[in-house]
Amino acid sequence: MIKLLKISLISLSFILLTSSKLNWGFYAHQKINRLAIFTLPTEMITFYKHHIQYITENAVNPDKRRYAVDYEAPRHYIDLDVYGDSAVYKMPRYWKDAVEKYSEDTLQAYGIVPWHVNLVTYQLTEAFKENNAEDIIRYSTDLGHYIADANVPLHTTKNYNGQLSGQYGIHGFWESRLPELFSDQFDFFIGKAEYIENTQLAIWDAITVAHLALDSVFRFEKDLSNKFDNDAKYSYEMRGNSNVKVYSRDFSTAYHKMLGKQVEHRMRNAIKMIGDYWFTAWVNAGQPDLDKLIDEKYEFEIINFMPQKDFNKLREHESGIEN
Repeated sequence: MIKLLKISLISLSFILLTSSKLNWGFYAHQKINRLAIFTLPTEMITFYKHHIQYITENAVNPDKRRYAVDYEAPRHYIDLDVYGDSAVYKMPRYWKDAVEKYSEDTLQAYGIVPWHVNLVTYQLTEAFKENNAEDIIRYSTDLGHYIADANVPLHTTKNYNGQLSGQYGIHGFWESRLPELFSDQFDFFIGKAEYIENTQLAIWDAITVAHLALDSVFRFEKDLSNKFDNDAKYSYEMRGNSNVKVYSRDFSTAYHKMLGKQVEHRMRNAIKMIGDYWFTAWVNAGQPDLDKLIDEKYEFEIINFMPQKDFNKLREHESGIEN
């Protein structure tokens, strides 16, 4: 029986609008999801490799859904600094406790990525239990996206694009420009997926490490900007049919060197975590035989996006370098 696998269809106007505004970069999200597959054990990897094209290409589906559904955007970040000093240590780790302390409206207003990761992990576990190949693929793909986002420092602050510190554009610089230029040099030998005892606490550990990296993310860019003239800091490159303003290769190289292996470590951690979460959901579901599900076939269902005039209502945390 043919099942429907929901996938967002991007309009031409959406592609043109977002070609220079990519979250972790289409390139990075897709690379992270793809590499996570190779951390899986024998019992899982055949099934996941069979669907590697979907899991890779649709790693960006949650970003696309931000333009289709109102509730999607907060699932990608958490603005920890709005909750006061040392919030990364003090925030309730479990959803019910957080709601009791802050209210659901407040949490939704400032981002829910750690709790949403745990929800999607539960949904994936249930999909495994039900031997539902469609949902396994869909939730695995989405979960990879949210885990990757949780590993990005700029997904943990209200100053998500440097708009509060005179560094507008730093978001796309860190998570798109640097991976595109330098990830071919990264060591992605990650090792094998491992079981996670508490997935809710594990995602908070990743967010904590990411959040603590913010100081260097902002400070190093500010220091370099004081040494580079604008003509040296920026350049123009062709993206499709457009000549797009980007951070120059010299400025990008200098920033990347100052950060050390920060971007590489965050990508490596995201890849390993995704494999760990997929594996943990499968184990918790009783380790079903995935090879029996390989032959199922799928069709695509179109989901329409909001019209272009409504795009400005969204939090454009991956915006370009001009305010």
